[in-house]
Amino acid sequence: MRRRRWGGRPQRDVGEGRPKDAEAARLAALTLLARRDFAIGELRTRLAQDGYPADSVEPVIADLLDARALDDARFAASYISYHASRGQGPRRIAMDLAQRGVAEALIEAALTAGPDWKALAREVRVRRFGPEAPQDWAHKTRQARFLQYRGFSSDHIQSAIADFDPEDPS
Repeated sequence: MRRRRWGGRPQRDVGEGRPKDAEAARLAALTLLARRDFAIGELRTRLAQDGYPADSVEPVIADLLDARALDDARFAASYISYHASRGQGPRRIAMDLAQRGVAEALIEAALTAGPDWKALAREVRVRRFGPEAPQDWAHKTRQARFLQYRGFSSDHIQSAIADFDPEDPS
């Protein structure tokens, strides 16, 4: 079975040509986890897409949880750290994590422990539009739409667009 990936190239599935039993599901899960960290729901979905039955996948996920190879809290913290460093805001990150099957309580805890979102919104605005505060409504709305698209809330946006000293971290 071949799937199309982002670039349109077909790539071989992890479990192609192998039996779809629990040991094969475990090997496929470990192969996937060797590339990057996965949320539990995301890994479950990925293994199901590769053709592994649920009765083979569930024991594998339970074993990986016991071995701490899978941890949604760790995944959420890592995901937030990476995407915040790329200039994405908490609303967008939370939506992405929810789509990956991370529990709402874990998302909230990880976002709370994450970076200073107001400072990050200011930094993203300065990187994109320069250190000068917008002087007219057209520039303010353009910058606000940009920050909203990046996933910042209205209070983060207001803080970032208000007159401020770019050298002042508060």
